[in-house]
Amino acid sequence: MSLILQTAKKATRRPTRAGSSHLLRWLISLGGLGLFGVAIIDSSVIPLPLPGSTDLLLLLLTAHRGTTVITAIWLAFCAFAGSLIGGYLTWSAGRKGGEVTLERYVPARILGRVKGWVEKYGAGSVALAAILPPPIPLTPFLLAAGALKVTRTRFMLSYGAARMVRYGLLAWLGITYGRHIVRVWQHELDGWSATILWIYGGLVVIGVVYGIWKYKRRRSAKDGSGAPAQEMA
Repeated sequence: MSLILQTAKKATRRPTRAGSSHLLRWLISLGGLGLFGVAIIDSSVIPLPLPGSTDLLLLLLTAHRGTTVITAIWLAFCAFAGSLIGGYLTWSAGRKGGEVTLERYVPARILGRVKGWVEKYGAGSVALAAILPPPIPLTPFLLAAGALKVTRTRFMLSYGAARMVRYGLLAWLGITYGRHIVRVWQHELDGWSATILWIYGGLVVIGVVYGIWKYKRRRSAKDGSGAPAQEMA
């Protein structure tokens, strides 16, 4: 968190290297719209390279020197709305695909524990996963909630409440302490802003492309396996 916040502050406060400055201004200029999009992906089955990417972007934006309390509330709402849409789509995928979808997208090493938690605590397990920070996985619980028939109303209420609390707290932390963290780390990381920014941006792009490719590959494999059965019928 400190690395990302330091990069944002440093690149927008004074003219540094042109490439990093322009890229950072572009990222920040997206504001709530960019945060909204990242939040949708972050709650979907498409993996991002950094767990909690929405958290990091929200902290980066709220720690910016031009951010007011009203702006911070708006940014938290954008993160909340995007996460709610992404979470609902993931729940719907689990609801439609059932346990087959769980086995496809959830690693076998945690599948049993995730199913056990959702069967025992229902929507409460979703709320817990949605409010706790990484490395607690979120997507497996969203899929399991759908596959194991947690009702839409209970899911949306518990998931929405947890995300509202999480992003509200992060926005408050960003606007209250983010600038102080930036000042503390600024001297230590002098000269590394361009490297940090390009590595993070590259990882995000690679992660999204890989996630889309992997999703399409699984869909193609599923369609291929279903074709022979249809021909025999």
